Parts: sequence; structure tokens; C-alpha cells
Amino acid sequence: MSSYTRKYTQLFIRAMVRPEGYLVATFAGLILIGACLLALPAAHASPEPHPYAHRLVNAMFTSTSAVCVTGLTVLDTEHDYSRFGQLVILVLIQCGGLGIMTFASFAAQLLGQKISFRSQAALHDVFYQQTAAGQFRRHLRWLVILTLSIESVGAVLLFRALPADFPRDQALFTAVFHAVSAFCNAGFSTFSDSLVGMSGQVPFMAVIVMLIVLGGLGYSVLFELLRRAGDRVTRRRNFAPWSLNTRMVLTTSGLLIVWGMLFLYLAGFRGQTTGVGPRVGHAFFQSVTARTAGFNTLDIAALPTCALLMLIVLMFIGGSPGSCAGGIKTTSLAIWVARMRARLRHREDVTVAGRRIPVDLVRRTGLLIGVAVVFNLLGILVLSISEMNTATGHAPLSDILFEQISAFGTVGLSTGLTPVLSLAGKCWIILSMFVGRLGPLTVAFLVLEHKPDTVRLPEERLMVG
Repeated sequence: MSSYTRKYTQLFIRAMVRPEGYLVATFAGLILIGACLLALPAAHASPEPHPYAHRLVNAMFTSTSAVCVTGLTVLDTEHDYSRFGQLVILVLIQCGGLGIMTFASFAAQLLGQKISFRSQAALHDVFYQQTAAGQFRRHLRWLVILTLSIESVGAVLLFRALPADFPRDQALFTAVFHAVSAFCNAGFSTFSDSLVGMSGQVPFMAVIVMLIVLGGLGYSVLFELLRRAGDRVTRRRNFAPWSLNTRMVLTTSGLLIVWGMLFLYLAGFRGQTTGVGPRVGHAFFQSVTARTAGFNTLDIAALPTCALLMLIVLMFIGGSPGSCAGGIKTTSLAIWVARMRARLRHREDVTVAGRRIPVDLVRRTGLLIGVAVVFNLLGILVLSISEMNTATGHAPLSDILFEQISAFGTVGLSTGLTPVLSLAGKCWIILSMFVGRLGPLTVAFLVLEHKPDTVRLPEERLMVG
């Protein structure tokens, strides 16, 4: 073994034993298992006409999209996949939404085994902002129970909200599939047109919105809301103030939904809908789904450029920490705005809602947003090169930008570029979905070797601005 091979082998082993390496390896393993199952002939309603390499990439693409709860598809989920293939996608969505390690650790608890600290630390990076060991032991069981309970109630409500003429043999699976997909913010649908055909079914769409919002809030916020609701039902007085995390998540999420809805309503839909009521409904739904889920009730490709730009901003921000959503997260946006406000006022402390934010958290937020911006700029460049030889000669820059941010934010909205992506373009979108689901900092910390500073170099100033 050469010195270079030995060096990189040692780096790989050291990376895998770190919590972020364990997290990446677990998700990658689930994606590979899903791709193998989706590549089976039994997963398809009819034989794929594509070459063998394209079939494998399509299976990997769909598996990554399901595990990373994105929703981008290169094949029609309704017509191209059999019921077995749709069931595989459903299981991948559920496992990816919660995190495969949650299920593995939960099973270990039921068997009376101890959960390794490495599993706790990896799950801490996904779900919590506090100490991993203490929070994880207390919340893991309730996390799974709460998820399955919300999805079960959602499935029942969706089943009852389906039109009376809907085929009864498909109704139950359709309700369960969309309940899991909506709560996990996956955006997969068993309808070829996503939810365009169901947009007139108000009860059905209301349940979808409820599941999307609950799935995008984050488990810590759901736990606090549930605890306070229980206190109100039992008439127990709760003098504890709302946590800062919950206040910022609810405030930022509400503002983004209202702001996005107003902007989309004013931007218009190019004649796709008429009347104030339907326009408000479409604007509200797309504002909710753009940050997390990826369902659509309108033709995204037909929207005006200003509306697409608003959707891009919402997709980049994403949901909240501890949720199934991607993006840079709502709390990161709140901290970044607070930091900019503090700097403009020449203040050292960054404060939010009467609380001072720790310096290390402010720095981590700035690094997260910086890495996300650089990665997406690189993605736009890669897709601009890989999609030069499409059927139209080249893909429009607006479509490339929209597709890249949608993949990174694990949203799943598309202007129609996904099905016609080149082989290289599909591979890059797979990587973007993977990085977006795990978080750019997790992947960056995995790739970059940890080296403590042993020497401090002399300081010198530069001109800026």
C-alpha cells in the first residue's frame, strides 16, 4: 500500500468514526438499499426503455429523493412505478423523514440495549440543539409515537376527504401515502400532476397544509406545543415562558408564510386561476409548500419570473431545526438578520427577543449560510455546463437556478427540468439533495480534516467595501 493510499484510508476511517461520518454513512446505506429495490423489475409498472446505466441512475435518483424527502422525480410515480415500487418509496420517505438511526435506536431501546453515544451524538446533530444524551433519551420514544400518531390522524382525515367517486381500492393507500409524504415534507404524490387535480378539494388540501406545517416546525416545537396544550386541557397553570427556539420558529415561519402568500398573490399566476378566492388559496398553498414540501397546485413552469424568484428564496430558507425540511432553516435566518442589525448599530452582542445569542452559534450560522451559498453557486455552474446539450440547445438559467435550490432545500418543486436532465445533471442533483438533507456543515466537517491551530500568524488589515 502506497503512502498516499495509506494516508487517505486513515482519513476515511477517522471521518467515519466521527458523529457526522456515522450520520452520512447511515443515510448513504439506506439510499443504496432503496436504489437496489427500485431497480428491480417488480418495482416498475412496465419495463423501462432506458439504457442500463440510466436505469440505475434513475433508481438512485428516486431513492435519494425519497430518503432526503425532496420529491424531485425523473419518472412518473403514478404510472411508471408499480404498487410495490410506490410502497418502497413510502418506506424510504418515512425512514428518511425520521432518520434511519431513530428507528434503529428505538428498536435497540425496546430490546433493552444501550444506545451508543455515537448514535446519540449523530441524532443530536439532526434533531436537537441541546445536549444529545439527555434530550435524546427523554424524547426518542415520544418522537416516534408523535410522528406515527400525526400521520395516522392525517391519513384518516385524507381518506374521508377524498371525493366520493375516488376508486375505493386506491383510497386507503393514497391517503396513507400523502399523509406520510406531507408530514415528512417529501412532496411525492401518487398523482401524476402532484396536487393540481385535487386543488379544488378544499378539505383534502387543508389536511395537506396542516401536515406540512406540523412537519416543518421541528420536533422540539411540537413537544412544547403538545405539553402546553396538555396543561391547558388539565387546567394546570404553566408559569414557564415559551422557549426562545419555539418563539423564533413560530414567528419566522408565520411571517414567511404570510409574506410569501402576499407576494405570490400580487405577482399573479399568468391566467392559471381567476377570482380572488382561488388566487388566495393557491398563493397560500404555494407559500407553505415552497419552504418544505414541494407539492404544487399550479404549473410551476408557467409562473412569472418574480414568482419563481420568491419561491427560490422560500426554498433556500426551508423549514425549522429538528424538522424533516431542508434549507438553511428559519432560526438561521433570524440569527443572521439579528447579526446584521447588531453590526449596523455597532453592537457586539447579537440579541433576539431579549436574549443574547452565543458567539459560537452566531459564527456557526454565518458559516452555514456561507457554505450553502457557495455550494449552490457551484451547482448552478455545474448544471449550466451539463445541460448545454438538451433538446432545446441549453437549459434556461432560471430553470437551472430553480432546480438547484429546490434540490438543496429538499423541496421538490420543478419547472420541468428534472425529467430531461442529462446523466451528469442527475448525478449532481443527487449530490445536492444528499448535502441539503444532511446539512452543508455536516458534510463540510466530514470532508475537511480537523486540525487544531498550533501557530498564530501576525495580523494585518485589508481594505473592504
